[in-house]
Amino acid sequence: MIVRLARERDLAGFLCLAAQVEHWFGPMVDHPGFSAAVAEHIRGSKALVAVGPDNGPDSQPPLSGGLLFGSDAPTFHIHWLVVSRQARGRGVGAALMADAMKRYVTRPGTVEVVTFGADHPGAADSGARVFYERLGFTPAEVTDPGPEGGPRQVYRLAVS
Repeated sequence: MIVRLARERDLAGFLCLAAQVEHWFGPMVDHPGFSAAVAEHIRGSKALVAVGPDNGPDSQPPLSGGLLFGSDAPTFHIHWLVVSRQARGRGVGAALMADAMKRYVTRPGTVEVVTFGADHPGAADSGARVFYERLGFTPAEVTDPGPEGGPRQVYRLAVS
């Protein structure tokens, strides 16, 4: 697996990942705001992807995962992190996070992510809360519901 900066041609891969999680997050694939946000993160070098080994300079393997990052030191934000169904549980999310931490986070600071609230169906099914806790994030305040109306909670990681 390779983690690298996303390229413009990765937008379709981000949309494929989004299609796999719309039942948790609400509509994204056909929402122009989502595509625009991904494109903006790509242009700003704030989007990472995890892919299998390339077969050549023009090949485009499917994305195993994608991450959109925001860096407003000293508080940094994971805007979106998704791992494909086929790649979950194989270290893809952790690899994306490790690269993001090295690439974007300056110390001291805080990394925040908004994820599913404890009673959201995606909390258990996706493993997101457990994933962030294994990385050292701690649950913080409840925040506004997601676009599908489900509960959300902030998770934080202090970095020193």
